Amino acid sequence: MTIEDTIVRLPRPEPLRLGETALFLDLDGTLAPIAARPQDVLSDPRRTSLLERLTAGLGGRMAVVSGRTLADVDRILEGCVTPVASVHGLALRDSDGRMTAHPPHPSLADAAEAFRRFAARDPGLMVEEKGLSVALHYRQAAGQAEAARACARALSEETGLRLQEGDMVEELRTPGPGKGDSVAAFMDRPPFSGARPVFVGDDATDEDGFAAAQALGGLGVSVGAPRRTLARFGLADVEATLAWLEAAR
Repeated sequence: MTIEDTIVRLPRPEPLRLGETALFLDLDGTLAPIAARPQDVLSDPRRTSLLERLTAGLGGRMAVVSGRTLADVDRILEGCVTPVASVHGLALRDSDGRMTAHPPHPSLADAAEAFRRFAARDPGLMVEEKGLSVALHYRQAAGQAEAARACARALSEETGLRLQEGDMVEELRTPGPGKGDSVAAFMDRPPFSGARPVFVGDDATDEDGFAAAQALGGLGVSVGAPRRTLARFGLADVEATLAWLEAAR
């Protein structure tokens, strides 16, 4: 399985059939529009109500798989989804609320300090510490993009932290499980086991999720503008994703 070299507009997925599906959803850029700052993404009654209905219709076979911390996922989704893989899969809460987390890398504090020194050059740069990773956001300082990438690459090589590149963000994370591993872990236990996995996400951080779902006989759905991806289906944006989920039966 390889990422397509040619960028094409992917076909829209058929409406979800709840009785046979295990659903895995990214958050930012998928369920919620990306904001200038992570803290600017807020709860939304429409989204919360939809996720509650989907959880019931799927018999609990729905999980959020996000780069955010668990606390942030719960804040934005008002605690309406119990199964969550947070920090790109490094921490996982199962359907019964049990938590497992990978131990943090000892160099995270040094990397965070290096990111803070870098961020001091421009007020539009922001450092986000997540316990198991640290992220440098440059959405409000686009002119610093190349320098931010170079800084993150150098720190990754120096510390052994894994570089996770996202949409206008460079993240250094503890090596360990990723989004694809989270899909596999959920699918290996009730109530997910035996269903057809569907992973919906919007950027490069979701490619492992697409690969895992498709390897298990399911499918990946890429949200946003056409790009190189493993996903076989696509949706235009967050609004299209919410409408597609609302049509699930």
